[in-house]
Amino acid sequence: MPTIRLILLLLCLLAILACRAEQNPKPGSPSVKGGTPVYFSSRVTADAVLELYSRLHNKPTGKIGVKVHFGEDGNRNLLPASLCEGLVRELGATLVETNVLYGGQRGRTESHIALAKRHGFTFAPIDILDSAGNIAYPCSLRHFSKVYTGSHFEDYDGYVIFSHFKGHGLAGFGGAIKNISMGMASKQGKRFLHRGNYPLYDQAGCIECGLCVQACPEQAITIKPVNIDHLNCTACGKCVATCPTKVYQSPPDGKEDFLERLVEYAAVLTSRKPMVYINVLANISADCDCFSTAAKPFLPDIGILASTDLVALEKASHDLVDKAHNCDDSFLRETSVSGKRQISYAAELGLGSLEYELVDIDK
Repeated sequence: MPTIRLILLLLCLLAILACRAEQNPKPGSPSVKGGTPVYFSSRVTADAVLELYSRLHNKPTGKIGVKVHFGEDGNRNLLPASLCEGLVRELGATLVETNVLYGGQRGRTESHIALAKRHGFTFAPIDILDSAGNIAYPCSLRHFSKVYTGSHFEDYDGYVIFSHFKGHGLAGFGGAIKNISMGMASKQGKRFLHRGNYPLYDQAGCIECGLCVQACPEQAITIKPVNIDHLNCTACGKCVATCPTKVYQSPPDGKEDFLERLVEYAAVLTSRKPMVYINVLANISADCDCFSTAAKPFLPDIGILASTDLVALEKASHDLVDKAHNCDDSFLRETSVSGKRQISYAAELGLGSLEYELVDIDK
């Protein structure tokens, strides 16, 4: 009997110690009380970016690429280059991007880099990942058996995905998932991502304002009557986002497929290289930074989030926007497209957890 009591006493003591350790983690260690930690600061500053990054565990080492969006010429919502400058300098990192599928300055390497420098990205080397072509990675997923990224993707030991969390006319929202997938896909990859997603249109609603013609980067639209030339259309969705009378609509059967294709690209690329993720919730517009005349922000700035968990980060970001906008799906309200399938499908593919704990570093 004394032996049994001693064993029970020891077991109780071990349970108490374990409980105390859980309640009082070591300084700097992540808390998993409510799920994966997502670190948050309401300060949209370069210092906050550095502080958030310092909280992350299992950060990539070696040669680091910081994936950013340099913004379209004329866009007033893009994040200031200075916001990531301190982090890029501290890591000795390279700024990385890919060329866009449609034309314009961001469709060619030389003019893309020149535009980036005009937008203030002058403090680090710039590498357009697909400037020397693309590489393909095999996979076995619902929509893809291969994904295509820039040939320079393999040149880096890991990536920091630095994303502007805002709306998007085809994806509902663009955050870290889209910054990896569409943002790191080569032109060939972008064609497959957009494949078959040509907008539908209804002549009856056209007021002949011509905004769609001006917005189309491939000059694939004519009006009187409305027509889209599918030989030139890249299914970029700019007409959908631009038309004031909603003449153009994303095909209903293609919306979820497009979102799932984005996630599958992100799944393959994140499996190839270690990555951490930072989302900036500022200048939150219904439009992507690829619009030269993007809509004004519909919310005040919220803050910055960082995590090693892609799904937790995207869900926490969307939840904060919905809370600030006082609705269940802010981007559905603002863009007429819900992007939440990005988050749920990413969780299904095992890219992260839907359960998270928001850790406010300002408190």
